This record gives sequence, structure tokens and C-alpha cells, in this order.
Amino acid sequence: MKISRIEVHQVTLPLAHAYSLSGGRLRFEELDSTIIAVSTDDGLVGWGEGCPWGATYLPAFGKGIRAGLAEIAPHLLGLDPRRIALVNRVMDAALPGHPYVKSAVDVACWDLLGKATGLPVCELLGGREDGPVVLHSSVPTGAPDAMIESIERYRAKGYRVHSCKIGGSQPGPDIERVRAISAALGADESAAFDVNRAWLPETAIQVMTATVESGGVFEQPCETYDECLAVRRRTVQPIYLDEGIHAFADLLRAQRDGACEGIGLKIGRVGGLTKARMLRDVCLATGIRMNIEETGGSVIADTGAVHLAQATPATHRRGTWLCHDMLSTDPAEGGARNESGITHAPDRPGLGVEPNPEALGEPVAIYS
Repeated sequence: MKISRIEVHQVTLPLAHAYSLSGGRLRFEELDSTIIAVSTDDGLVGWGEGCPWGATYLPAFGKGIRAGLAEIAPHLLGLDPRRIALVNRVMDAALPGHPYVKSAVDVACWDLLGKATGLPVCELLGGREDGPVVLHSSVPTGAPDAMIESIERYRAKGYRVHSCKIGGSQPGPDIERVRAISAALGADESAAFDVNRAWLPETAIQVMTATVESGGVFEQPCETYDECLAVRRRTVQPIYLDEGIHAFADLLRAQRDGACEGIGLKIGRVGGLTKARMLRDVCLATGIRMNIEETGGSVIADTGAVHLAQATPATHRRGTWLCHDMLSTDPAEGGARNESGITHAPDRPGLGVEPNPEALGEPVAIYS
């Protein structure tokens, strides 16, 4: 089996509602997604998707994926996609760094490996764990009443785990948000308060100290690792690092320093399922919990993350986010969907999701 053709599609994914995070300093109405088809000489096609959350959330952007693929794709032609470690080494040699560019290729190779072996991807990532994958909501920044209304809408769809976006420049409004949301949760619900790097350590310590009785997890309170570590040493609530985890070395440092109790393991940010699986295994070995999910995208991207979550013991998973549940368009069929607050990895070979050709349109680039 050899890679014979790579097609690149640009797809705009409108959000059903405008979305604000990081205290409102970041606002998004649509996402720029890149969906690729990796074809082989024996007729199989593997699908992958790369979709940064806009251009301001991380050092990643949609046009950057397509520019990077122009550098990488010619080097992949003729390789056996089932040799995924080799594919990753070739990509890293052709374009050092830029892991978000490579993720869609890596996931497409896992899709091909599953189709070639007749197995779902989760079976190849460690084996399917019994039970569902628990989903978490994503509640945009707003006034406390508006955020609680958003939680209520998610609650009606079965969600019981929530990720609430906070992160204002002053502690008072965030203290109010945390207290109000915590008071509104049911006994079977939990919340993480996701700051998305917006706080200085002083603000983080003030808010977390003032809300210690409210419970909950705080995610990525500050911009830098050292700032987050300083907060970790001055507070008691669990802290998850998210945007601060880009590579294997970041996780090793955080584990060594006791910087966090959990991480946001985003497939696209770390470079695909191959590298995400390595980080997952370290978390399993060292008692670190995870939100296993994508940075954004359609059900194609989400389903890859769900396969890794399905192959991870539930003890080490907090939740998984389905970005496609927030979109007003759906360019694919099948895949992992919301089942009243939970989901399951498909049991079809590969990812178990296929794009709708009409939704993809004509490719913007072809390498063959």
C-alpha cells in the first residue's frame, strides 16, 4: 500500500452562535477548516481534518495548514501510510515544528490503517474501553445569568459536565461568575472554569482563593507555564494546563514540577493521534487526568479525538468536547455524535466517518 494522492479541501464552518472566550477578548463566528483525503494505490481513502480555533487562540491558523501541506505532501507520496511513525518522521524532517499542520495527515493515516485491518481506530490506539465517552459542554463568556442559560441549554441535550469560559481583567466579575455557576449546578453536574490564559497570577490567586468553597477545576489560568506554576503553588483547586501543553517535553516538565492535576490534550495542537497517544500514556502512568478533544472542526476531527478517548480508561478522562455540536453546518456522515451527554467511537473500520462530497467542494490543492 502506497500513498498515491493527497487532496486538500478548505471548508468554512459557521458557528451556530457567536462565541467569546478568555473574558471576551477573543470572539469567533466561523472556523476555517482543512479536510484532506489521502488516497492509496489500492483504492483506500483516509480522511483527516485540521481546524485551529481561529487565528488568535493558538500559534496556528487555517491558511498555515494549507501552506504547510504544500511543503510536506510531496515527501509523503509513495510512503506506506500504515507505517505511521515513519510518516511522522518524514513530515518532521520536511517541516520542523508546526505540529498543527501535520495532524490531519497523521489522522488520515490512522483512518487508512483501520480500514486496511478492518478495525476501528480506537482498537489500534490501545483497545476499546467499556462504557461511553463522557462529553463536556463549552459555555461562552458572558454575564452569570447568560452563562447559566447556556448551561441549561446544554443540560437539555444531556450534558452534565461543563466547561465555562471566564477570564476578565478584574477579579470581581469572575468571582461572581464562579459562585453563580457553582450554585446553579445539579448534584450530578460539574464545572471547569476555563480562563484561556487571560489572568495574571495576582488575579488568578484572588479569584481562586475567593471561590475555594465553590469547587470546580480551573483551566489554563495564565499565559505562561511559570505563571501557572506560581498559581499552582499558591492555591488548592485542581488546575488543568491546556494551551501550555504543546509537546512531550511540556508534559514531562509539568509532571516533574507538580504543575497541574490534568491537561487538555488537543489532538491538532500536539500533531495528531500518534503524538497524542504518547502524551496519553504518560498521563496514565503518572495520574494526570485529561480532556481528550480537538481544537475545533467538524465531526471528522471530533471523531478522531473520541477514538483516543474511547481507548483511554475512564478514570483518567474528565470529558471530551464535540466542536461540531456548535456548528450550523455538517459536512460529513457518521462519526461520533452526542447521545444525551455521552458518545461512543464508531465500530466501523477506521474513523467511521465520511465527508459529504458536495459539502467539500473542489479541492484547493492536489498532490500526486
